[in-house]
Amino acid sequence: MLALVPVLALILLTSGLAIAYVIGGAAVVTFVATDNARYLAILPQQIFSKIDVFALMAMPLFILAGELMNRGGITSALINLSMALVGRLKGGLGHVNVLTSVFFAGISGSAVADSAALSNTLVPEMTRRGYSLTYAGAITAASSVIGPIVPPSIILIFYGALMQTSVTALFLAGIVPGLLLAASLIALNTFYAWRDDLPSVARADMPPFLPTLIRSIPALALPVIILGGIVFGWMTPTEAAAVAVVTALFAGWFYEGLTAASILEGLRRTAMLSGSIFIIICAVSALGHLGALERIPEAISDLVTSLGLGPVGYMITLNVIFIVAGMVLDIPVALALLVPLLAPVALAQGADPVHLGIVLSFNLCIGLISPPMGGCLLVVSTVTGLNYWKLARAILPFVLVEIIVLGLLVAFPQISLALPQAFGLAGG
Repeated sequence: MLALVPVLALILLTSGLAIAYVIGGAAVVTFVATDNARYLAILPQQIFSKIDVFALMAMPLFILAGELMNRGGITSALINLSMALVGRLKGGLGHVNVLTSVFFAGISGSAVADSAALSNTLVPEMTRRGYSLTYAGAITAASSVIGPIVPPSIILIFYGALMQTSVTALFLAGIVPGLLLAASLIALNTFYAWRDDLPSVARADMPPFLPTLIRSIPALALPVIILGGIVFGWMTPTEAAAVAVVTALFAGWFYEGLTAASILEGLRRTAMLSGSIFIIICAVSALGHLGALERIPEAISDLVTSLGLGPVGYMITLNVIFIVAGMVLDIPVALALLVPLLAPVALAQGADPVHLGIVLSFNLCIGLISPPMGGCLLVVSTVTGLNYWKLARAILPFVLVEIIVLGLLVAFPQISLALPQAFGLAGG
């Protein structure tokens, strides 16, 4: 009977049913199939304990702040600032693309939102100035991965809630890896700029630096307020998220991009996204409760021991699993499904929970730009009208660079842990 459970889950999934209901339904059937039906009575308590986490309160507020900023007309201000800083370099608009993603990362924390916004604005400008549509789409998708790594990051909040890890430490740990990724993408763009003679932005088209910087201050203030308030202890992540919403409203007023209709749409999107994440948590908590009853984490640990996988071997295996999962699953789903089962074994082998969170989140983000089902690839392809498989081929060098950065993060934990340790938020 137990063998029927994955079959049932596959049937439900192919029927178009939302994955949260697929996971929840499969979990309930598995309770019955494994003779654990009597434990269903305490399932509501288990579910409530998973969502009754203070850190999760920050998530809807950060989502709302990102929605308001995305609708508030800040994209052009950030692009102009990036052009003023790096546009005159050879391949300048490629550098602008990456740098704008860094700025965007401190606002939306979403790879999909980043790729959608820049596909609408910067990709047409790049093609107009002599870049191929394929290259413009590829670098846009690749740089969008910076979004969920640099704080504020929704997936880092999610991981922190799942593993009871400090969100502040995770935010600090994401800064250097995010900047390292940006530097790596700029280096690759520099190579292509000299190889393919990519153009720079003409001096006449460069925005004036000082007025552009002043106009961008409200947009740049958001990540500074969030990180400064959290790191120096003035605010909890949840309080910082509330301040971020107020700052986003001010920025929208300053840029004259927010209307009553766009605010209502932002609230509606926030409710939808937050609700979808919380229902996934509820469904996966049922699966996690069953895993605890069946001692699945212990079984995985025993399997790792029997295979002779040490800390390095297990970390490599873990990364392969998460990259594949990121290709086919939404990041919240992959985190909720895999982290409670696989992360405890890594922690038992001596991994730092903060470093592990950065590695696994970075890993899943690479899946967003990896064929066959990379979410950001689909967004860029849809918005620009670019053939999906042409885009998938063009992005492979960028994926390789990001995998190399991931390897550096795995091999040298201090890249992630230096800042948290400096503020006393991670183990030495």
